[in-house]
Amino acid sequence: MSGPPVPHGLDAEGFIAREGSLARVQDAFRPVVAAARAGLTEAFGARLHSGYLYGSVPRGTARVGRSDLDLLVALRTEPTDADRTAVADLGTALDRRFPQIDGVGTLLYSRARLLSEAERYDLGWFLACLCTPLLGDDIAGGLPRYRPGSLLARETNGDLARLLPRWRERIAGAADTEQARRPLVRFMSRHLVRTGFTLVMPRWNGWTSELDEMAEVFGAYHPRRAAQMRVAARYGREPVGDAAILRGYVDDLGPWLAAEYARVHGEKSGSPAS
Repeated sequence: MSGPPVPHGLDAEGFIAREGSLARVQDAFRPVVAAARAGLTEAFGARLHSGYLYGSVPRGTARVGRSDLDLLVALRTEPTDADRTAVADLGTALDRRFPQIDGVGTLLYSRARLLSEAERYDLGWFLACLCTPLLGDDIAGGLPRYRPGSLLARETNGDLARLLPRWRERIAGAADTEQARRPLVRFMSRHLVRTGFTLVMPRWNGWTSELDEMAEVFGAYHPRRAAQMRVAARYGREPVGDAAILRGYVDDLGPWLAAEYARVHGEKSGSPAS
């Protein structure tokens, strides 16, 4: 196997460069973004501190009818169950209204949590480096810059071992249909690819959010698992609701990756968020 792609994604000083821009949003997705902005303002009013896009839409790589819309919402107070219902309802409405997207995922947190010391190298890093400001005052100004080192690797994805039991419960509780399993395959595929990438990120010394490239970088350092990770990257983009795929994730690839992660970087502090 050839070596990994040339490292990139850093600024001139070696910090991870913030990705995404509203200018990169493709024309097909601009009405979706405008509706999301209006919907968040209507739903939360003065309680909304700021809203962000992340994922393929602000990176300009979204595919019409295939890509989902990813949002992060920061409130001035701690979110309530009613707030979570509101973002779920907004996501459902956007998904029904705009056929160019395949679902909406929204992360909802308080400004205080996003700026907390406990989240400095997890949600804080995520917002500062991977989220594109959509409305409100950008929280990133209160966060540091980040290098692709072992601390960041540990605090972003060093909780896989603790997540796997929850994943098994979700799989067991899902309806025995292709439609019910498909979102699980997409979510778990993406999570495993990103975890595999951050496992080797400090050695590569770069950043990317593209699943295929993440898998290639990982595979250059772990050739025996390269094929599995390339398949996971494909299912992260085009999931199928196959129970065998999910079993392979929680019985083979996931446990191996969790053990290797703990050996190389240690385990994440605190408890897993999802």
